[in-house]
Amino acid sequence: MTAVATGRERQKQLAREHYERQMKRRMERQAKARRTAVVGSTVGVLVVIGGVVAATVLIGGGEPESNAAASPSAAPTESAPPPVTPTPIDATKVTCEYPKEDKGAVKDVGTPPAKPDLKAERMTLKTSQGEIVIDMEPTKAPCTVNSFAFLAKKNYFDGTKCHRLVTPETGGLAILQCGDPLATADGKGEKDGQGGPGYRFNDEYLGGMQYGRGVVAMANSGPNTNGSQFFLIFGDETKQLPPQYTPFGTVSKGMDVLDKVAKGGFLADNQSPKVGVEIKDVTISGKS
Repeated sequence: MTAVATGRERQKQLAREHYERQMKRRMERQAKARRTAVVGSTVGVLVVIGGVVAATVLIGGGEPESNAAASPSAAPTESAPPPVTPTPIDATKVTCEYPKEDKGAVKDVGTPPAKPDLKAERMTLKTSQGEIVIDMEPTKAPCTVNSFAFLAKKNYFDGTKCHRLVTPETGGLAILQCGDPLATADGKGEKDGQGGPGYRFNDEYLGGMQYGRGVVAMANSGPNTNGSQFFLIFGDETKQLPPQYTPFGTVSKGMDVLDKVAKGGFLADNQSPKVGVEIKDVTISGKS
């Protein structure tokens, strides 16, 4: 009986050891699965955050495929972005390139000349809400300013509507976005923010100017995707933006227009301003 009992005890011990090994392997698999799930969910969160950022980014250039793509990121950062030193250029020796861009809704008016117009120093926007004057930086952003000079001569902006307003309370930014030639800006235009001139051009003067009140910069959908969309800043909160949107000028007249539009708020469905802004005419000149 003792031998039998001992044999049974041995079998129980072996079974218990086998069960413990199984449980250990199962726990290891579960732990690994949890780690994988955490990594996956973290990536998912990052993707979601990225999507939210992109969606809030009003400002985009290169004619984005979506309204969100053509905008700057509104997600605030806890620390200031690392300083960026703009690359010095000799604007008199710059040759501009404007390759064709077929994305989005295109109003094709040709392409600007390769030699930049360095006399284009002031852009005046005659809008339905008043006049906005922008002192531009042709020596620092020659190809950007050259594009605006070309588009203005083609009456490209005439009759266009500023299609996006973001306020500090809702998006962490303080900007009005314009320059989409086909935007309806009525709260119903699902394609608002997708229009452009049918060409793109590279970023310029990055890090050379803070995005403070009055600064005007290019919207984009990624590096070197500038087209015709731009944004005007009416608040200092936007200084948090990373230096990835080409600044090319500063409002010298008309901040009251921007403040009035901002105060009116926007249509909740797509952020079109309630106080509509239609650009009637754009003229380019030298500073007097």
